[in-house]
Amino acid sequence: MKIKELILYTNKLDLQIDFYTTILEFPIEISTPEYTSFKIGASILTLKYRKEVSPYHFALNIPSNKEKEALYWLKERVDILGFDNQEIIDFKSWNAKAIYFYDLENNIIEFISRKNMNLNSNQKFSSKEVFNISEIGMASSHIESTFKKLNTIKKINIYSGDMEQFCAVGNENGLFIVVNNNLRKWFPTGDKIEQSDFIVKGDFNFEFKKGEIIEIM
Repeated sequence: MKIKELILYTNKLDLQIDFYTTILEFPIEISTPEYTSFKIGASILTLKYRKEVSPYHFALNIPSNKEKEALYWLKERVDILGFDNQEIIDFKSWNAKAIYFYDLENNIIEFISRKNMNLNSNQKFSSKEVFNISEIGMASSHIESTFKKLNTIKKINIYSGDMEQFCAVGNENGLFIVVNNNLRKWFPTGDKIEQSDFIVKGDFNFEFKKGEIIEIM
């Protein structure tokens, strides 16, 4: 599954522009007074101004062999959000390793190297080595209903998890991380999971608004 564009909301647009361009070094695709879009590999991340916002949790795919280089690169720029004294988190069941950090609005960003994808690189790690937006978190008090709604748009499979607390649907290229916000908090920080509005475009086109999925035709 491909996430071609992810539209998130911010009330610190100017500061976030500086963070994503100066700190993370993602190039600007287009910029207006209302929104700015950044090129992240094969995906576009758009930050759109809105007064009322709440934090997100999303992930970016990096080369399968570059998590250590990515960590060194990030540590020159941001504070790493570790877990159990580990800065690189090993997800054995996913055969993947991840690094977490905040942007300027406490959105949790994840760099994840997926070994099963076997997408290795011989290049020195930089923002140019980020492949795409690979995950967006979705808060739902009823995961099964959210999963069924996604399947009315297009057939999608469960990648990992269950219908009770956590369910990742899609594939390693793109995943919707559907989490029961009444039972779980965001990993690795323990932050409260909000029903944060967003718009996604790609193989799935919909607006996630107040916990509801609204298909975009």
